[in-house]
Amino acid sequence: MSQPDFSEIAAGAVVVSLPMNVRFRGITEREAVLFEGPNGWAEWSPFVEYEDDEARIWLNAALDQAFGIKRNIGKVNINATLPAVSPNQVAEILGQFDEFDTVKIKVAEPAQTIEDDLARVAAVRLAYPDAKLRIDANGGYSVEEALEVAERVGPLDYFEQPCRTIGELAELRVKLRGAVRVAADESVRKVEDPMAVVHAGAADVLILKAQPLGGVTNALAIAAECGLPVTISSALETRVGMQAGLALATALGGNTAHGLGTESFFVEREPFGQLASLERRTWWLDRLERVLAI
Repeated sequence: MSQPDFSEIAAGAVVVSLPMNVRFRGITEREAVLFEGPNGWAEWSPFVEYEDDEARIWLNAALDQAFGIKRNIGKVNINATLPAVSPNQVAEILGQFDEFDTVKIKVAEPAQTIEDDLARVAAVRLAYPDAKLRIDANGGYSVEEALEVAERVGPLDYFEQPCRTIGELAELRVKLRGAVRVAADESVRKVEDPMAVVHAGAADVLILKAQPLGGVTNALAIAAECGLPVTISSALETRVGMQAGLALATALGGNTAHGLGTESFFVEREPFGQLASLERRTWWLDRLERVLAI
């Protein structure tokens, strides 16, 4: 894949800003750069606080989507995703999803307690008694807190990134003695070696995201090497970027429920037409030029 230059990308680039109908990952508006290549439109949307070196990996993913191997998209099983909301909001938010058999529930939100988390999970169990449940702490618990939650929460499909470090995940996994599967997300995509968590015996499942891992091609290589079950998840992409995640899930096959349903968090799902301000467009294109040069 030959890398296009900045002027080629920027000439037709669209910078969009999508309002969200629920606060997710601490934001209420999602910004992205969309640009076109031989494969169609691609998305670059590293979160604004990320340093250039991390944003570069996300740009590799967008270039892979636009200029790399053109991939097919088939039917994919999608889990519902529930932000760290109050129990009385559960029905409203999960009602926005189409048919699903699995729910991923966010926990360990700053300023919330374990009791808040358990109440949210209990509300989902009550409303959807037949659904498989996953909880995602984004590394927000200590080992002791994660053990408490695992003991009190009831049956889980898996516990995603309960603690921050690979060492903590390995310690927790030993202490759980197989009672709950541990899934790794940040410990795959925010470390220099995405296989380090596997070598440490710190996870039973890997969560792979196309953009943060540098694209579908690279994520497929990790999936093939790890020897563990894999779930594909979104990085809160727009409809354009979500195509890469769907292509990744399609290539893997199987009927695992993947976390690719976050489009429902946008007020309007179609990104084109929801243009960012001139100031934000300038900010993003400056960032793109800088990162492309790395």
